[in-house]
Amino acid sequence: MTDTAIEAAGLGKRYGGRRARSTTRTTTTRTTSRPGDTGWALRDCGFRLPAGRVCAVVGPNGAGKSTLLTLAAGLDRPTEGTLRVLGTDPATARERIGYIAQEKPLYPQLTVAETLTLGRELNPGRWDASLAERIVADGDLDPAARIRALSGGQRTRVALALALGKRPDLLLLDEPMADLDPLARHRLMGTLLAEATDRGTTVVMSSHILGELAGACDYLLLVSDGGIRLGGGIDDLIAAHTQVIGRGPVEELAAHTVVEARATGRGTTALIRPDGPVDAAWETAEPPLEDILLAHLRAPDTPPLLTPSATPAADERAAVTA
Repeated sequence: MTDTAIEAAGLGKRYGGRRARSTTRTTTTRTTSRPGDTGWALRDCGFRLPAGRVCAVVGPNGAGKSTLLTLAAGLDRPTEGTLRVLGTDPATARERIGYIAQEKPLYPQLTVAETLTLGRELNPGRWDASLAERIVADGDLDPAARIRALSGGQRTRVALALALGKRPDLLLLDEPMADLDPLARHRLMGTLLAEATDRGTTVVMSSHILGELAGACDYLLLVSDGGIRLGGGIDDLIAAHTQVIGRGPVEELAAHTVVEARATGRGTTALIRPDGPVDAAWETAEPPLEDILLAHLRAPDTPPLLTPSATPAADERAAVTA
């Protein structure tokens, strides 16, 4: 078993459009749109996700989250770069991957029971019938009900039963709870996390709602403009940032990476990534995760940040060589 669930280096995916001009960049440098760079859903993405983590993939609509999950599921191929899943290429790892797309495609003419039977037949040797049936039963679903007669939330529960019943080593969920009410979301999230913890499954969940997944996840990838802006353990990402308040101008913080700064009635309030001690004249506080994410989205020219656990092995070797 590999200790890395997903690893990408220079990963890009382009859908149509003219070929972009060739440039030289590192995998962690942000890509900005330029004339001719049309059709790129992802560009120059590099990151590593350790196995056994519960990872939130967050960012605005159209940022590239769904494309990233589709590539990781082995349902599409990159235009450039490399992507390894569970130590191999995604297509080879497919039987060990559970994937739920946004639209949750199920056969509408089948019943709930027939859908679970199909899951068993498509996953011989891996299928956990008791788990799949329990997830369905917890939603009070009639096994004889046809998929087309179910609500969006009920279809989500059936899709989750199929994905978890497969006993995957990696579970990819694209906005899985978007059509659930808060109570159903809480219950299903609890079921999902309990099963993942029990089996050591790596879970990757995407959402465009920044605060929706933070409480359930211990790892995070922030995707924006087709690139990875932040990546790493949530505690590590919070620890890498500091909120400062002071009477001085923002120029006094030039020794640090200033993500965002604004004038307030008390002087200057800024979110920084400290490079050494902060001058005692500035008040400091730990920023909330959502404030960090929003600040990076509002400041696209801030250099991306990958914590050591999220840095691809190729980047680590390059750093040692340099």
